[in-house]
Amino acid sequence: MSVQSAPGTTTPAGPTTRQPPATTALAGGATGADEPAATRGRTSLADVVVVKVAGVAAREIPGVHAMGGGLSRTIGAVRDRVPGGRSNVGRGVKVEVGERQTAIDLDLVVEYGIPIADLAREVRENVIDAVERITGLEVVEVNVIINDVHLPDDEDSAPETTSRVA
Repeated sequence: MSVQSAPGTTTPAGPTTRQPPATTALAGGATGADEPAATRGRTSLADVVVVKVAGVAAREIPGVHAMGGGLSRTIGAVRDRVPGGRSNVGRGVKVEVGERQTAIDLDLVVEYGIPIADLAREVRENVIDAVERITGLEVVEVNVIINDVHLPDDEDSAPETTSRVA
């Protein structure tokens, strides 16, 4: 992904490394009481904001069954079942955020029978619209990776076994 980066900005580290969230300055403001109120101060945007906006926008498209690779979906399914746990809207979304632009990668599982090229186009359009409208960043690319197809007879949960004894 090629994105114009601001000096000193980074992308978030992998899930096992704890680092402060990467932020991007959207607007540099002026200081002083004589400046208009709307320009006093700076606006920064954490990368996780773009991740969440893109994740929600992708899931809005009918035919998107799930997001993320097999392992992340499995871990997410366990997390969703834990009381008090909440789903991760950023699962399956990777972003690179620069000063004015962002690039997004989406890992999707689609429903069987949905035309994949049409679905990818709709997801791409919805994600670009949402991210640009909400964040003000220009989306330079949205890469859609289809890593599985959900079949009608697939079960989302583990198969139930029938006991032979009472």
